[in-house]
Amino acid sequence: MPNYRRAFVPGGCWFFTINVLEREGSLLVDHIDVLRASIARTRRKYPFDIDAFVVLPDHMHAIWTLPPGDADFSTRRRLIKIGFAKSLPKQERQSAVRKARHERGIRQRRFWEHMIRDGTDCAQHVAYCYINPVKHGLVTRVQDWPHSSFHRDVERGIVPRDWAGDAAAEGAFGEAL
Repeated sequence: MPNYRRAFVPGGCWFFTINVLEREGSLLVDHIDVLRASIARTRRKYPFDIDAFVVLPDHMHAIWTLPPGDADFSTRRRLIKIGFAKSLPKQERQSAVRKARHERGIRQRRFWEHMIRDGTDCAQHVAYCYINPVKHGLVTRVQDWPHSSFHRDVERGIVPRDWAGDAAAEGAFGEAL
């Protein structure tokens, strides 16, 4: 069994990539309101700041900052996953292993996480979140993807609406190499 090492720093900031199990579908954007509700419920019980978030059809990227003294991002991620899954009808395919474990066949079991080291690291990962829909060919401009905290940051005056123009994403942040 793999030995996953995770950094647990109270009040830390992390970048996450979370994938659905069946990558060819559009489950997350088809049920975006269910996902948003699950996140809101989790944040009420276990607060955290969303520094950046982008939801694509088959995966999402997020940057969260936890409150001082709290390093438990795994519980938050798990509660969002459970809340989302429980709100959907059971229509997905399930392997024998998942059936035996009473697991839904919606998300991959594991997730990818990276602890943000400094302001430059954070800025690079926020940019990656925002450019990701362009990288995957879903839109040609960042501003055209509706499921992103990019729009919140435009409203707050943090980034201009035409940020990145037609730029392409570079790097492999949050992606399997």
